[in-house]
Amino acid sequence: MTLSVLAAFWAVSFLFIITPGADWAYAISAGMRGRLVTPAVAGLLSGHLLATVVVAAGVGGLVASHPMILRAMTIAGSGYLLWLGISMIRHPSTPESGSVQVADSGLRWAWKGLCVSGLNPKVFLLFLALLPQFTDPLSVWPIPAQIVALGALHAFSCGVVYLMVGFGAKAVLQTRPSAAQNVSRVSGAIMIVIAVVLLAEQVLH
Repeated sequence: MTLSVLAAFWAVSFLFIITPGADWAYAISAGMRGRLVTPAVAGLLSGHLLATVVVAAGVGGLVASHPMILRAMTIAGSGYLLWLGISMIRHPSTPESGSVQVADSGLRWAWKGLCVSGLNPKVFLLFLALLPQFTDPLSVWPIPAQIVALGALHAFSCGVVYLMVGFGAKAVLQTRPSAAQNVSRVSGAIMIVIAVVLLAEQVLH
């Protein structure tokens, strides 16, 4: 792969990254819980890397060619986003100090982050449609290795943006409990809308 190809891929992927969605909503929610931004973002990135590995292994084409498998993934991901969004609206996050966090809370937020991105069929379909287009069959690198490299570049960019979003939310909302609750409710509403849209697409098709 040439630097021009990497630059072109980065420009396209960055446009997707800076578009607010479920990942942004989750990072903002984590930012209002103090030191949970890093494990939450790590979980989100794990989901993106998992999707990269699936596509690189060739399983992506198999799943995409079997509508029932993809439908099951969509329903599962939508259901999880719907549940998470409703939970955020019913119990909005408020800024908390690190002293009140339980020891395993970071692991829970990392796991939820993995589910948010890993069960999102939009992420999978994006990688399936986008990554192969930027590979070079004549390169000395095998196609799977090129896909993994592109996915890693995308994950790195995601990490930078999501950390900025999460820590930015922490800095802005840490001293504004009422505003933090409203932002948490909006984040939950965004997740619900995304879940409903995904489910509606399945019904219409």
